Amino acid sequence: MRRGNGGRKLLVTTRLVEREMEMAALGEMHKAADEGRGRVAVITGSVASGKTEFLTRFTHRAVTDGALLLDATGAGAERGWALGLARRLFAGLPQSSAVRDEVTRLVEEAVTDAAGVTERIFPRLADTLLQLAEDRTLVLAVDDVHLVDDLSLQLLLSLAYRVRSARVLMVLTSSSQLPQYQTALLGELLSQPHCRRLRLQRLTENAVGELVAQHLEGPPADGLAAELHAATGGNPLLVRSLLEDLKDQTAGAEQDGAVGTPNRGESYVGAVLDILHRCGPGALALARGTAVLGDAATAPLLSRLLGLPVRVVEAVTRGLAHNGLFRRERFRDEAAARAVLDTVPEAVLAGLHHRAAVLLRQDGAPASEVARHLVRTTPHGEVWTVPVLREAAEYALMEGDPATARDCLTMAQGCCTDEQERIAVRVRLANVLWRTNPSALGEHLSTLVPDMAQERLAPDELTVCVGYLIWAGQFDEADTVLGALERSATWTGPAQREAVGAARQWLATVSPGHRTSVPGPLPDAAVTSEPLADTACVAHRHAASAVIESLGDAPKRGISLATRVLQRFRLGDGSVWPLALALLALVYAGSTGLALTWCERLLVECDEGHGVTWQALLLAVRGEIAMRQGDLIKAADQAESALALLPRQAWGSAAYFPLSTLVLAYTEMGRYDDAMELLHHTTPGSRLDTVPGLHFRRARGRWYLATGRFHAALGDFITCGELMRRWQVDAPELVPWRIDAADAWLAVSEPKKALALAEEQRTLTPDRERGMVLRALGTAGAGRERLEALEEAVDILRSGGNRVQLAMALGELGRGYRAAGDVHRGRMFAHKAWHTAKLSGAELLCQRLFPGDTAPDSRIEISVQGADAPPGAEALTGAEARVAVLAAHGHTNREIAAKLYVTVSTVEQHLTRIYRKLQVRRRRDLPKTLSSAESVGCAHDL
Repeated sequence: MRRGNGGRKLLVTTRLVEREMEMAALGEMHKAADEGRGRVAVITGSVASGKTEFLTRFTHRAVTDGALLLDATGAGAERGWALGLARRLFAGLPQSSAVRDEVTRLVEEAVTDAAGVTERIFPRLADTLLQLAEDRTLVLAVDDVHLVDDLSLQLLLSLAYRVRSARVLMVLTSSSQLPQYQTALLGELLSQPHCRRLRLQRLTENAVGELVAQHLEGPPADGLAAELHAATGGNPLLVRSLLEDLKDQTAGAEQDGAVGTPNRGESYVGAVLDILHRCGPGALALARGTAVLGDAATAPLLSRLLGLPVRVVEAVTRGLAHNGLFRRERFRDEAAARAVLDTVPEAVLAGLHHRAAVLLRQDGAPASEVARHLVRTTPHGEVWTVPVLREAAEYALMEGDPATARDCLTMAQGCCTDEQERIAVRVRLANVLWRTNPSALGEHLSTLVPDMAQERLAPDELTVCVGYLIWAGQFDEADTVLGALERSATWTGPAQREAVGAARQWLATVSPGHRTSVPGPLPDAAVTSEPLADTACVAHRHAASAVIESLGDAPKRGISLATRVLQRFRLGDGSVWPLALALLALVYAGSTGLALTWCERLLVECDEGHGVTWQALLLAVRGEIAMRQGDLIKAADQAESALALLPRQAWGSAAYFPLSTLVLAYTEMGRYDDAMELLHHTTPGSRLDTVPGLHFRRARGRWYLATGRFHAALGDFITCGELMRRWQVDAPELVPWRIDAADAWLAVSEPKKALALAEEQRTLTPDRERGMVLRALGTAGAGRERLEALEEAVDILRSGGNRVQLAMALGELGRGYRAAGDVHRGRMFAHKAWHTAKLSGAELLCQRLFPGDTAPDSRIEISVQGADAPPGAEALTGAEARVAVLAAHGHTNREIAAKLYVTVSTVEQHLTRIYRKLQVRRRRDLPKTLSSAESVGCAHDL
C-alpha cells in the first residue's frame, strides 16, 4: 500500500484484467501532460465495471512517477453541500503553502458569494491551482463525478478548460447513465480537443477465465468461466462476488478434483443489491416489479404495476441490462431476482403480488399465472379470485404439480363467501392433501365430517371422503356419518343411496367389524353386462364387491369384477384406492399373474407428479403380489420403496399392507433383527382388527415362529382365525391361519393338533390353495400318506404359485424319502428345495435345508499341486474329497452322512478308498492340509 498526497489508499492487487488498452491510453495522456500539454480523461462504464479500481491503479503509478495527486470521490449524500467535493479535493494540497492558503480563501469566498462564483472566483481558483504544475505534473482525480455537487462540477469544468497548456492531467470517472444536464455539460467538455473518453466495457468470457485463475487455488471445473459470464454478463463486481462465494464454499473442504459451480451466497447477494442502489431508486423499484412478474414482465405491464411512465421503465431496463443484471428485459440470473425479493417488506411484496394478479387478470392471462400471485398475498374477498384459484389448481394437477394445487385451494378456501362453494373447495383440497401428504389430512377431515353428516356433499364426494376416513383409521367416524345418512329422510335419491351403499360396503371390506350385515353379491348383470358409470361410487362398490367375491365362493366373479374396474377406471383421486383393492381382489382369487400385469401398468402411468400416495399404495400392492409368488427379494424391495415414499404415520390403516409384506419377507430371508425393528416401532392398537391388520398379525406370527416364540405365534394365528370367523370371511386366501397354526403346533411337538388343523383346512380350501394345504398335511403326517400328500403339493405348487411354499414342500418331500430309506431321492429333492428357496431369497429355509457350511452351491477346493499338496490328493474324486474334508474337520461318520444326505455305509466306503489313496490308516492321520481347506460340502456326485 502507498498513500498519495490526496490521502487515499492505493490498492495494489493482481493484474487488471482486460483493461490494458485503456491503461495504455491513459499513460499516453499522462506523458503529454508531463510535456506541458494538459489532458482531461473521462472514464465511463456501467455500475461496478471497475472504474474505481482502474483509477486507483493509475493514480498509484502516477504518484510513483513523481506526480502531485489531488483526489476525491463524489458522494450522493453531499450533493446539497456547496463545493463539498472541492473542499475534500483541495485538502490534499501541500501543507503550509501559499497556494493552499489562497485556494482555501477562494473556496470560502465562493460559498458566501454564489452570485459571481463562475465569472470571478473560479478563474482565480484555476489560475492558483495551475501554479502547482509549474514544477511537476499535477494529477486531479475525481471518482464518481456524477455524484458531485453542482458548484464543484462547475469548478472542475472551469478548470478543465484551462489545463490545455499546463502540466495537468484531470481524470474523471462517471456512470454511463447521467442526468440530462450533466450529460450536456460533459458532452460540451468532451468536444474539446484535449479531452478524451475511455469506456470500460464488461468483461468477456476470456477475461472472466483470467479472473477465475487469479482467485481460485485449484483448477476450475470445465465451463466455470462460461457459467460465471452467463450469470453476470461480465460485470466485474458480480464475477468477483461469485468467486468469493466459491472460495467460502470450498474453504476447509478437501477438493478431490476441479472447483465447481458456486452457490449464490452473501457476497453475490450484496453485490446485486449494491448495484441496484447505485443505479438509483427507479432501478430498485423496477427490479422488484420484474422479480415479481417473472416471465410476464413487459414495459407496459411494469408501467402499470409501478406507476411509472413507459419511457422511464424502458430507460431503467436498458440501464440494468448495461450493468449486467438484465438480459432481454429479465433478470439474467434467477438468484438475483430472489435476492431482490428477499429484501422487500412482506406487506409491500404482498401488495405487489396482488396488484400483479389484478393486472394479469385484466389482460386475460391464464389462471395459473394469475394464481401464482394470488397465493403470495392475503385474501381480499374479491369474488373473481375463487374460480381463478380452482382453475389453476386443476391445471397444476394436470401438470403434475400437486404442491401448487394445494396452495391454490388453500387460498381459495379462505376467499370463499358461498358456503357450498367452500365445501366443494374443501373436498378438493382433501383430494390433494391425500395425494401429497396424508398426515396433513387428519385435521382437515375433521372439518368435513359435519358436512358429510349434514348432507352437504355430493354423492361422489361423500364416497371419496368416507374412503379418506377409512384410510386415516377413523372407522367409527365413518360409521357414524353413514348411519346418519341411512336414517335421513332427505338423503333418499338413487345417487345418494348408491353413495351410501358404496361407502358402507367399502367400510365393511376394510374393517369387517363395522359391517351391519353380511353383504350380498352383486347381481349377475352387474358382473357381466352392466356398463360401469364413471363415478367414484361405482368404482368403490365394484372394487369392494370384487374382494368379497374373491374371498367367497365365486372367485371367477371376483376376477371379472376386478378386471372390469381395472379396465374402466383410470388413475384419479376417486379411483386409486379402488384400483388398489381390485388388484388385491385378483391376488385373493389366485390370479397373481394378472394382478402383476395390471399393477405394473398402473405404476408406469403413476409418476411422481400424481403424488406420492398413489405411488406408495401401488408399490405396497406390488410387494404383496411378489410375496404371494414367493419372490421375497422383490417383495422386500417394493415394500421398502412404498414405506420410503410415505412416512409411516401417513399410511393410516393401510400401513399394515407394506409392513406385513416387509416383516414376512425379512423373516423368511433370515433378517430377524430388521423385522423386529419394524415390529418394535409399530403400535397397532385397534387397527389390527381390520383386513390390513390381519396381514400384519400373520406376519408377526411368522416372525414369532421363526425366532422360537411358538406360543406367541399360536396366539396371533388363532386370533386371526377368531376374527375371520366372526366376520364370516374365513378364507385361507386372505390369511391361511390354520396352516400357520399347524406349523406352530409342529414346532411345539403337537403333530396331532397340526394334522387336525390341516385336515380341517382341506375341507374348506378351494383348488387354488390345495398346494399349501397338502404341504401342511404332509409335514404333519407320516408314512406313505405323507409322501403322497407332499408329491401332490409339489405338483400343484410347481404349476404356479408361491415359490417359497414350493421350496418347503420339496424340502419336506426330501425328508420324507430319507426317512423312508430312499436317501438318493431325498438328496435330490433337498437340493431342488434349496435352489428354489435360494432363488426366492428365503435364506432361513436354505439354512434349515443345509445347516452350516453344507450349502449345495458351494465347492471344495483342494490343492493337488505344489509342496503343500498331500500325497495322493490328486487321485481323490469330488465325492471323496468332500468326505475327506469333513472327516479331517472331526465330523463323525453319522454327521457326515447327515450333512451330505448319504447313508453311513456310503461314508464308510468312501473313507476306505480315501485312506488307501492318501496312504493313511485312520481318521486322525488325514493330512492337515485337508483340514485347512474350506469345508463347504456338496453332495451332487456322492
